[in-house]
Amino acid sequence: MAMELEEAEGKTVLCLLTDPDGTPLGSSVYLPQNTEPQHLQQIVNQLLKNEERLPYAFYIQDQELLESLGKYAEKKKISVEKVLNIVYQPQAVFRIRPVHRCSATIAGHTEAVLSVAFSPDGQQLASGSGDTTVRLWDLNTQTPLHTCTGHKNWVLSIAWSPDGKHLVSGSKSGELQCWDPQTGKPSGHSLVGHKKWITGISWEPVHLSAPCRRFVSASKDGDARIWDVTLRKSVICLSGHTLAVTCVKWGGDGVIYTAFDHTGKQYSSPEEMKKAALERYNKMKGNAPERLVSGSDDFTMFLWEPSVSKQPKTRMTVTCFIS
Repeated sequence: MAMELEEAEGKTVLCLLTDPDGTPLGSSVYLPQNTEPQHLQQIVNQLLKNEERLPYAFYIQDQELLESLGKYAEKKKISVEKVLNIVYQPQAVFRIRPVHRCSATIAGHTEAVLSVAFSPDGQQLASGSGDTTVRLWDLNTQTPLHTCTGHKNWVLSIAWSPDGKHLVSGSKSGELQCWDPQTGKPSGHSLVGHKKWITGISWEPVHLSAPCRRFVSASKDGDARIWDVTLRKSVICLSGHTLAVTCVKWGGDGVIYTAFDHTGKQYSSPEEMKKAALERYNKMKGNAPERLVSGSDDFTMFLWEPSVSKQPKTRMTVTCFIS
């Protein structure tokens, strides 16, 4: 048994290890007085032949051993010439599963799942599939809640409104559909305007507007459109990219995209929720207007200020230097 202990003549203690019920773990054994709890853990694991080393605490006369046997005996004035009974107590082991393990598999779609999004409160999951449906799932029971039908082609993008009252999906056909998450039914007719498939959807942050009404969609046709779910139409078309817009995000300044409270706090009204979100947002933002960034297959990004102008504020490109 490999332990870094110095054993000198006359400096040993005769010890008997027992479990909490008093069952001995083998016979008495002489241990050096400089044996500490970590050394006893190694001894117990080897005697019990544990495949994985487990933690133990050790007690002498109902007091936990936190130092070497010699120091403890000297402090408690215990004779080292008698058998010292040491009780070993297994400690709780908390195991965290690695994130690469799958915690659950939820089956239901008949074709590939192309988009997923968690609800703001984390209680539901929405998924869009090549089978042209949107499905809503209860994450607590891992069971389906609703199957939303109406799309004519693959569902490529999905996004919840920050207040969780709306769910919007976009398809390969270019149309968008707004759903009521409570019923799984369409909130109205399809939103049509894009000429090619939808590549991204992003809602207006709740600190800018509550209840949530507007979202922006990006498309392969090179446009980004802002929609109003109450008016059921596109209110602004942002054009300028020469190729597909592959991603879009509605934000304030920089990376401040939303100030919605994801802690599960319930608000008495949309006005109260908007006020709380706006207070958090104003602590972080400057005086600049709301901004929108879009990216394209043409290797450029456009910075927009939709409330100021329909024209992009600036065109951003990446320059690569090769040495």
